[in-house]
Amino acid sequence: MTTDTADADDTFAAQALEFAKTIGAALAIALVLRVALFEPFTIPSDSMEPGLRTGDYIVTSKWDYGWSRHSIPLSPPLFGGRILQAQGPRRGDVVVFKLPRDPHETWIKRVMGLPGDRVRFVGGLVYVNDRPIAQADGGLTTDPGAPDVTVQRKIEQRPDGRSYVTFDRGPLHDGDDTGTYLVPEGHYLMIGDNRDNSLDGRWPGSVGVGFVPAENIVGQARIVLLSWRGASILKPWTWLNVDLSRFFQSVR
Repeated sequence: MTTDTADADDTFAAQALEFAKTIGAALAIALVLRVALFEPFTIPSDSMEPGLRTGDYIVTSKWDYGWSRHSIPLSPPLFGGRILQAQGPRRGDVVVFKLPRDPHETWIKRVMGLPGDRVRFVGGLVYVNDRPIAQADGGLTTDPGAPDVTVQRKIEQRPDGRSYVTFDRGPLHDGDDTGTYLVPEGHYLMIGDNRDNSLDGRWPGSVGVGFVPAENIVGQARIVLLSWRGASILKPWTWLNVDLSRFFQSVR
């Protein structure tokens, strides 16, 4: 091997090593950001309409409630419970969590019951500790996920005064009237905003969500970055099926 060839090989090896270091550093930074700060999710169903719709691409913040093993991709059993938790979820927060019966599944709902709360539904109205959550009539509209269904918009208020909108398909639906749920310590009751089209904490964990352990919470939904319906990475002609009106919408 000539000196020139050896020098070329050494230069190529050095460049390849430098490239590998750059890629490795970028991946490490991305992993740290995903574990510590933000994680993206795509909404898979209509259960959180009208605030969140199928195809919404959202960003979840990780620091609000501290971190658990489910904050890390693949949920490695490195530790139990939550660490560095300044506060827990508040009633009305929209949170992403791992389904208790199958932690491989990631779901999103609104927190309606905190540890120790007593929650029940009467005629579709939510009672927390025997007090109804304030609800106002928002008029009739069409369900975006089911255009042939007319729903009643119900405007509810969080304890901090901020409002959000739920959908109601009318009386006598499953989940409109329930017994009292006593939320265990260290757990939360999660409910979907599309009240008559949501499998959530009103159903036991064997078929629905049941009570969600604090450890299973991934983070708080913050913003809809973009939204598309019926798009597939394998079908380029669907990539432009976007809803520009939903870009950069905050999650209420």
